[in-house]
Amino acid sequence: MRALCWEGVNDLRVESVADPIIINKKDAILKVTMSSVCGSDEHIIAGYIPTMKAGDIIGHEFMGEIVETGPEVKKLKKGDRVVVSPVISCGNCWFCQHEMHSMCDNSNDKPEIAEPVYGQAPGAIFGYTHSLGGYAGCHAQYIRVPFADTGCFVVPEGVPDDQAIFCSEAGPTGYMGAEFCDIKPGDIIAVWGCGGVGLMAQKTAFMLGAERVIGIDRIPERLKMAREHVGSETINYAEQDVLETLKEMTGGRGPDACIEAVGMESHGYSVDYALDRMKQTVRLSRDSAHSLREAIYACRKGGKVSVLGVFFMMDKFPMGAVVNKALTIRSSQVFGPKYVPRLLDHAARGEFDPSFMITHKFSLEDAPKGYELWRMKEDGCVRSVFTP
Repeated sequence: MRALCWEGVNDLRVESVADPIIINKKDAILKVTMSSVCGSDEHIIAGYIPTMKAGDIIGHEFMGEIVETGPEVKKLKKGDRVVVSPVISCGNCWFCQHEMHSMCDNSNDKPEIAEPVYGQAPGAIFGYTHSLGGYAGCHAQYIRVPFADTGCFVVPEGVPDDQAIFCSEAGPTGYMGAEFCDIKPGDIIAVWGCGGVGLMAQKTAFMLGAERVIGIDRIPERLKMAREHVGSETINYAEQDVLETLKEMTGGRGPDACIEAVGMESHGYSVDYALDRMKQTVRLSRDSAHSLREAIYACRKGGKVSVLGVFFMMDKFPMGAVVNKALTIRSSQVFGPKYVPRLLDHAARGEFDPSFMITHKFSLEDAPKGYELWRMKEDGCVRSVFTP
């Protein structure tokens, strides 16, 4: 089959690789019908997250058709159209039973890689380094899905692929981030980043009852999407001072909760950003965390900071602000099986349509071009999707 492979830093190639096969009795083989880029992919492509190997298939947001199942798969059958959670979870361990699926104790069969860095190994993610399992990703014609009954969700009739695809990762991640904010009526939520996850965090914050949502970015087409498709107010940080503008917009108090949806390659115009980039360039640090620091400084006293961006081991963390402002911080890789069904139900009822984020469609053979266009933010590209 054909698949998009990581062959080194900033080197993606479509290559012929072996077809996946059933390995475990709970596996399913999926014919991929659509997959999407994700902001966290950028970090592995650029080499900021270690433990990638040449030839690894990348990608973790996808949907497709079941073509084969293992003998212990009970909920799925050949021909089912499904969306797949990006995290791989067994469904039976303590963490899965408590709906913390990305913490699964059984899916990551290489815990010895992650434990020295994180203290304990998280669960596995498709196509996202060997520290998170080393599983083949979704930018391929076919993919093996372990624990298929836990990770695959049948798409309701009437929900088209263009809507369903973002019920895989961007939608659930944004939904989780908004839920972490414990939104109350009248709350003002600020979201750093108007990419896929940031837009979905803004959209679901409204769904959960926020009165006002403020999206922060510098790319005009993304800010326009936030205003026109989500209903957010926006701040262009290339033109406005974010902290001062947020104070003005909130009567001096600050947002009730802040969502960081950028991660370790955040951009800015401040001294801390310049130091981050200098350290990244010479690999003294892997994280540029300007947006997270700014979210902490901006949040009102006693507020909540929800962190959705991927980080490795950042420095210059403003713990003094967290303590003295009595902030609550919550973060995780997405609890996919908890949120995917909810969003599919919302989509089936006509309450959730994220299809506006698809700005560019490519064949799998043109996936490197789709990634380059998206990474360089050219031609108004917000999300590239691939249709093998």
